[in-house]
Amino acid sequence: MSIKEIAKQVFEIESKEILNLSNLLTNDFEQAVQAVYDSKGKFIICGMGKSGLIGRKIAATFASTGTPSFFLHPGEAYHGDLGMIEKDDIVLLISNSGETDEVLKVIPFLKNQGNIIISMSGNPSSTLAKNTNYHLNIFVQKEACPLQLAPTSSTTASLVMGDALAVALMKLRDFKDKDFAQFHPGGSLGRRLLTKVKNVMKKNDLPICNEIENIKNIIHIITDGKCGLVVVVNNFEIIGIITDGDIRRAMESNENNFFSLQAKDLMSKNPKMINLNEKLTTASDLMNDNKVNSLLVVDDQSRLLGIVQMYDLGI
Repeated sequence: MSIKEIAKQVFEIESKEILNLSNLLTNDFEQAVQAVYDSKGKFIICGMGKSGLIGRKIAATFASTGTPSFFLHPGEAYHGDLGMIEKDDIVLLISNSGETDEVLKVIPFLKNQGNIIISMSGNPSSTLAKNTNYHLNIFVQKEACPLQLAPTSSTTASLVMGDALAVALMKLRDFKDKDFAQFHPGGSLGRRLLTKVKNVMKKNDLPICNEIENIKNIIHIITDGKCGLVVVVNNFEIIGIITDGDIRRAMESNENNFFSLQAKDLMSKNPKMINLNEKLTTASDLMNDNKVNSLLVVDDQSRLLGIVQMYDLGI
């Protein structure tokens, strides 16, 4: 079997196990989601070994999608970190066998404190499943590991079940891209949704001219302005825009009298404008909807303050 065929076999095995998860869903899934949604506390994920690594990712997904969450190592929990768990918190315990000693040791404390406990295991009859409020079945028939020893399909199933929980909660909360951006201000999405046009616009030495400017000067202004356009103004009022594309088209259609043309002969009226306080995502939508690469930035009185272009948006 070739290396590529081995990879394809792994994909096939794990994809089949993922698809089978839908057959294992019970009312516990819906009730668990509702419990987390109604909770006033945090959602704490706890698991050992590979389940713990998956748990860290699940906690990170929840934390970034509107559910306060963190990962708690069961060994550290049993040696002092249980104090991090408050009464209103809901705890998800992950163990594929459902018999992981370090995880089971946490249960008495949680029950005594009155925490809601959700478990995730591949055995609905396990000690873990029987001692929690809601159980999520992640049973897999076959690991992708040829020795059936290394957690492969089972860890993937755990991850997907965690994603299903997170997405269900996002739907219930009507979690939007702007909400996602609040938790990811450093990413490109966060930048577009949180940054305003005025923060990225070109505002110095703007390429402007009046309506009777001759074609030679217009070309120089466009070149020096480095925006590929010139804004035509009359007593500080924006009356049109000329792009380098307009210049090329004028050369083809007015070959004989090209150098006698003025700005008013070339300009497009009613150029697309945007208020300086709008978000970059609004600018992006406006450009895409109107199939333009530049917008004139104005204040509340429609006075020209700057120019914002597609590459300024960081898309």
